[in-house]
Amino acid sequence: MSLPVVALVGRPNVGKSTIFNRIINSRVAIVEDQPGVTRDRIYANAQWMGKQFVLVDTGGITFEDNVIEEQIKTQAEIAINEADVIVMLSDVTGHVTNLDETIAKILYKAKKPIILAINKADNPEQRNDIYDFYSLGLGDPIPVSGSHGTGLGDLLDAIVSKFDGNNTTDDDNNIRFSIIGRPNVGKSSIVNSILGENRVIVADMEGTTRDAIDTIFEKDGQKYTIVDTAGIRRKGKVYEKVEKYSVMRSISAIEQSDVAIIVIDASVGIIEQDKHIAGYAHDAGKGVIIAVNKWDVLSKTTTSMQDFVKVIRQEFQYLDYAPIVFVSAKTGQRIEDIVSLVKNVKENQQRRIQSSVLNDLLLDATRITPTPLVNGKRLRIYYMTQVAVVPPTFVVFVNDPELLHFSYKRFLINQMRQNFNFEGTPIKILARKRK
Repeated sequence: MSLPVVALVGRPNVGKSTIFNRIINSRVAIVEDQPGVTRDRIYANAQWMGKQFVLVDTGGITFEDNVIEEQIKTQAEIAINEADVIVMLSDVTGHVTNLDETIAKILYKAKKPIILAINKADNPEQRNDIYDFYSLGLGDPIPVSGSHGTGLGDLLDAIVSKFDGNNTTDDDNNIRFSIIGRPNVGKSSIVNSILGENRVIVADMEGTTRDAIDTIFEKDGQKYTIVDTAGIRRKGKVYEKVEKYSVMRSISAIEQSDVAIIVIDASVGIIEQDKHIAGYAHDAGKGVIIAVNKWDVLSKTTTSMQDFVKVIRQEFQYLDYAPIVFVSAKTGQRIEDIVSLVKNVKENQQRRIQSSVLNDLLLDATRITPTPLVNGKRLRIYYMTQVAVVPPTFVVFVNDPELLHFSYKRFLINQMRQNFNFEGTPIKILARKRK
């Protein structure tokens, strides 16, 4: 099931990031202490009244006087293209500005639900000042205070009321996978190469709220859907100048997918933006495959592939479970391997391990490496059980959850990977105190 995407849009210094942080802090989430997860904090999963969504903070752009109009237009257009619901945020203390009007004019043309929120309405007098914002033509303004947290419930009620509720899960036999990555790494070429090899397209479906195209095809009796982030129609080249927003274009595709194919350009190597996008796929608990495209253009030695693998493992330490495939969309080299890997990863995501087998593994693991002693107190693990799939999630019952350090959790995960086939999928381990 795809999660709705909600974008916060507004001029600088109206408190978008404050509102963003307030909303995401209201959710209940498992936070992993994992090194190497590097990304801009412009998006997060959030929930309100049992409804989950992806929140995007479009802040972070530094406006310069000579390019203000172009950058605001870029920011708003990206939000329009990617969001299911748009929240335009302004500041009651500044009243309606020319920049507010510029953004409102762009958003007004969008065929998307738009909510107008006025921040810094910290007291009753300031809340009375919101009426000036009716002039923007975006409906009833909602007064909020990011600093005090007031009005956010009303804002969130308005947001979730805009969700159409038509997102549905696919056929259980249909495996959805997305081709994601920064611009110009060859995503479209990979998609075309996959479909050209198979030549059994069943149907093309336009995305429900975006210009991306989901393509269904079948191979060896298995039905697949490619969620193609490269299929988004862009108005001009301006988007390519704001590369950080390729993360935004990838969010909904990842959420709709069982498996994410992270495409890296072999001719360029790994850059920070690759890590940003990969980090979200990991955080979302999706299956992950790393595809190194344009492998044909490199001058290679006998160790080129092994050397590149070492670099990937170093740069993506948190994706040590992800298989790596070196491909060329241009020549078709190893393109067939992508679909086979997708099927294997999907199966691994759904793998269940009996509790008796898990506890035998746990016993052997603690013999190999005894549990740690922390401040004179030793961690005791009583038993383990699997509580979920996609991703496989396990609970260990212990004497004190605080004693289960990340390093020992990592050791247990590695033991499971050595004994069970979980290639391509993250593994979650939660600690609970035994009652």
